[in-house]
Amino acid sequence: MNAERNKAKGMRRREAKAKHTEALDLDSVIERARGHDAEALGEIYRRYVRRVFGLCRYMLDSQESAEDATSEVFLKLQRSIESYDGSIPFPRWLLRVAGNQCIDALRRRQRGRQVIVEVEDATVIEAPSSERSPLGAVISTEERAQVRDAIARLPENYRLPLVLRYYSELSYDEIAQQLSLRRNYVAALIFRAKQELRRTLAHRSK
Repeated sequence: MNAERNKAKGMRRREAKAKHTEALDLDSVIERARGHDAEALGEIYRRYVRRVFGLCRYMLDSQESAEDATSEVFLKLQRSIESYDGSIPFPRWLLRVAGNQCIDALRRRQRGRQVIVEVEDATVIEAPSSERSPLGAVISTEERAQVRDAIARLPENYRLPLVLRYYSELSYDEIAQQLSLRRNYVAALIFRAKQELRRTLAHRSK
């Protein structure tokens, strides 16, 4: 038993050391990427392409659209990385860039029509959670494929703020700014989106 505990502790220490080393290495990669180093930009792509694609796939309605948006994000990264100031972790910053790209794509598709239709009754407000977890942790007991499918079926005005909150980890104020909405509407939309998501998943589990 003690041997197993010691082995588990050893694995945790090695994982923590690897993450620390990777974080230090990331700073170097970003610095090189700012100088338009192709190898460094390729390394960022290798590390984060799956997460960026995951966000785009949640926000857009087809794999092809998500692939196009992902490509655009990494093309724009060559210019936009110079604006990264280190005030937030790089992965979160990159996902914000990806979220903006998806919103822009939706607005272009809809020819100026507002992406989000404000709900009439915004009296149901959810206080911002102190835990800023990825979207997959919202309903941690469900299979990832089921969650992804359920999110894809949400109305767009529910889906976008939900994904921006729990996948891109944006604050309510940041989502309101990106979607040109009032903050209280964002809170109401996210609350109702989670209710609808839970209803859908509960129905499928029966």
